[in-house]
Amino acid sequence: MTTDLVMWQIGLLTAISFAVGILGGFVGLALGTIRLPAMLLLGMPAPIAGGTNILVSSLASLSGAIRHFREGRVDKRIVLVMGIPAFAGAFIGGFLSDIVSERLLIGAAGALVFWQGVEFLILVRNRRRTGGPHMFGSDLEGAQGDFTPKRVSLEAGIGLGVGLLGGAVGLILGSIRLPALIRVLRIDPRIAAGSNLFIGFFMGSLGWVGHVTRGQVDYLLLITMGAAAMAGSYLGARLTGRVQLNTLILTMGAVLIVVGILLFWRGVVG
Repeated sequence: MTTDLVMWQIGLLTAISFAVGILGGFVGLALGTIRLPAMLLLGMPAPIAGGTNILVSSLASLSGAIRHFREGRVDKRIVLVMGIPAFAGAFIGGFLSDIVSERLLIGAAGALVFWQGVEFLILVRNRRRTGGPHMFGSDLEGAQGDFTPKRVSLEAGIGLGVGLLGGAVGLILGSIRLPALIRVLRIDPRIAAGSNLFIGFFMGSLGWVGHVTRGQVDYLLLITMGAAAMAGSYLGARLTGRVQLNTLILTMGAVLIVVGILLFWRGVVG
């Protein structure tokens, strides 16, 4: 299925997808929540915009994840511990979408993501003011994670819960998984970013079949936005290993705040 977008609109969305891809590859998020409002504002029908967006998000995640994997920033243990429960949760969540209000779920997710972003910025600010370690600790630079049974169980539970929520509302929700990976497993944020993108690819892939079979994909836009997102995500992933840890966390915080606002607005306005 195709929409009635004219060439300048397709070009604009492609440019936005490239820019969002760079940012997403850098911080380890698919950032479909930023692309989707742009698609809707240009008049795309919501089902087609959502279906196309989740496919673009999956492609962007794959491209960034490949770069992170090549540079050793994808931890297979994280993919198993959080990824498998998230996949199962997303599958089940798809059948629960009619039970709980979608707007309520999206609004709650937005509030949580927003607070995580604010907290990240506060931590970096305190670090700069005092010169002391923030709660992530300077030891997390290069940290391989703390995979105790208690932490693994908690992380698996979070993965399942985020998967259920994402499956119900049709979002990958890497913006919730990412802070949890850093906090619970105490892993280097760079490794968390790479592993989160890897999980995001498979999460997005689960949405392919349903949207494709229902004709909710604009294939021309998928090709242009998908290619741009993949190129941008790959470039962004290259930057992750080249910046200071506090700079990465600061960027993560700012992005989470924006994503949280967008999610909350979508939940309130619909």
